[in-house]
Amino acid sequence: MKEERKRLARLHRLEKIRDIAKQTAAAEAARAESTLSQLRTLSDRTRRLASDYANRREAADGAALHQLGSFVSGLQALSRTTDGDALRAQSIADAKQQQLAEAERRRAAIEERAALQARLIAKAAHQPILSGRKTSGTGLE
Repeated sequence: MKEERKRLARLHRLEKIRDIAKQTAAAEAARAESTLSQLRTLSDRTRRLASDYANRREAADGAALHQLGSFVSGLQALSRTTDGDALRAQSIADAKQQQLAEAERRRAAIEERAALQARLIAKAAHQPILSGRKTSGTGLE
């Protein structure tokens, strides 16, 4: 009985550790999702800026037109770079979500094992011991 209680205490400690791991994974997943959201917003904003500047037609001379073209090219390159960063951030965010799901599965598995151990201890504590009763009658019956 003492061994079972030690095992239950160990399972509860392990469950707390797994819960902390799950919280850490959740925080990392949230940070990754936040980064992804920021990069998508930046990418969209940069793309809109490039499009708005590309549609301008008020250049006074060739030098202004050349400067505008260079600026638009720079914005488009920045937009492509940001798109690539957003794709990498999406991969990282997906991986963090998978890690979070795995951490939850591990925590739930330990929780189930601890609950089973607690039920076994409770059942053993409430089971009457029947082997100590004295038999009645004769051996011929």
